[in-house]
This record gives sequence, structure tokens and C-alpha cells, in this order.
Amino acid sequence: MANVLVIREGKKYLTSTLLDYIRKYGHDITEMEPDMKVLSSYTDTPDICMIIVESTMSEKSAALVYLRDLAIEKDIPIFLLGYPIDIEGIRNIITASAIEEEILRPFDVKEIAAHIDDYLSQLQNMEKKKILVVDDSGVMLRNVKNLLGEKYQVILANSGAMAVKYLSLDKPDLVLLDYEMPVINGKQVLEIVRTEQDFAGVPVIFLTGKNDRNTIMDVMGLKPDGYLLKSMSSEAFVQAIEEFFEKRRIMGA
Repeated sequence: MANVLVIREGKKYLTSTLLDYIRKYGHDITEMEPDMKVLSSYTDTPDICMIIVESTMSEKSAALVYLRDLAIEKDIPIFLLGYPIDIEGIRNIITASAIEEEILRPFDVKEIAAHIDDYLSQLQNMEKKKILVVDDSGVMLRNVKNLLGEKYQVILANSGAMAVKYLSLDKPDLVLLDYEMPVINGKQVLEIVRTEQDFAGVPVIFLTGKNDRNTIMDVMGLKPDGYLLKSMSSEAFVQAIEEFFEKRRIMGA
């Protein structure tokens, strides 16, 4: 689900129908008039800004300049929807560097809604942190996918060999690694991660089903970026992942 800021004057049937279709895809829409006082009260950062351009929109230069500067500052893509002559009238205000796309009337509202949804879906996938989960248990893999799949891009590997193969092709933001696996165990995978230059900096958190002192000492002796018990509650598990990424964000990692 994405947040869409829509700027429009009045409520015409065609654009109202378009917004209804976008909402059906599950996205939140905030509608605002092109008015400085109204816009300055908006404190959220939307995923995109859609400006429904009417013939009188060019008269709202102060509001358009404000939107342009906000979009550039916070990297918010702007979509302009309207007739070519009306869009041309504001193109000098909303500069090319801030415009992601111009959608010209007449258009099919269902097609445009699907197009916007596709763009937002791709945008959100790009923004999601990528987590590689490595475990020989299909049940564990499915559980982690269910817990983290909505907020993170979760890739599953059921063996150490599969994990190494994936790492050679792509670099995740985090590896959740089962400590005990057949053939290539977690320790061996971590050693490969740490010695290969291309993915040596990828953080690794061990998953372990044992909570005894010796196991924990063995796990931490390998100097991973942490460990999580498989017996943790779902809430604690998700919270631990969120805190891990928040800590790295604060540290600038």
C-alpha cells in the first residue's frame, strides 16, 4: 500500500473515478487544493504526487513552486494528468527534473489506475530491504516469509549451497542464517560470506533452535551480526529485525 498525494481543483467525475480505481488497489489517497495554506499543513511524505491539471492551474504558481521544491527536496515523483495545452502551461513551473511522467487526456481510467499501481508496486519493491533467509526447514522458511514478507523483500534458500549461489548473483541487506544445516552448515556459509570480497559486508544473523550456553557461545564466537532463537514469539522476532535495520540506519550503514 502506497500513499498518493493528489492535487486538484474541484471534483470532476472522470478524475474522481480514476482515484476510486486507484483506491481499489489498496493505496491511500490524500486530496488537496493547490493552495499554499492547505499544502503547508501537509506534513507527510507521499510516495508520489499526482497533479490533475485544469486550465486554471497555471494561476496557482506559488502552490506549484512549493510542490516542485518539496518534490525535489524529498525525491517525490510528480505525475501530471491533463490536456496537453494545460500541462504546457505549468511545465515551466514544475520543472522537468521533478516530473516523472505526463499522462495526457483523454485516457482510460482503468488503464491509468493499473499503470499507477504498477509504478507504485515497483517503487515499493525497490525501497524494501532485501532479506535472504537460509534454512533447511520448509516450515521455518514459510513462517519467516509470512512474518516479514509484507514489509521486506524476502528471498528463501533451503540450503547453504543455494544461499552461496544467490549471494554470487545479488547482495541482500541481511542474511538470516540457520546455524545447523546438513552438507554446508551456517558456520561454513558465514566463512564464505566473510572471505568473498563481493559480499563480505553483508550482515548475517544466525537462527538457532538451541538456547544453551555452549551453543550461544559457539554461535557468537563466529562473530555474526547477532542471533535469533527460533523459539521467539512472532512479535519479538519481527521487532528484532526492525530494531536491527533501525540501528543500522542511525549508524548510517
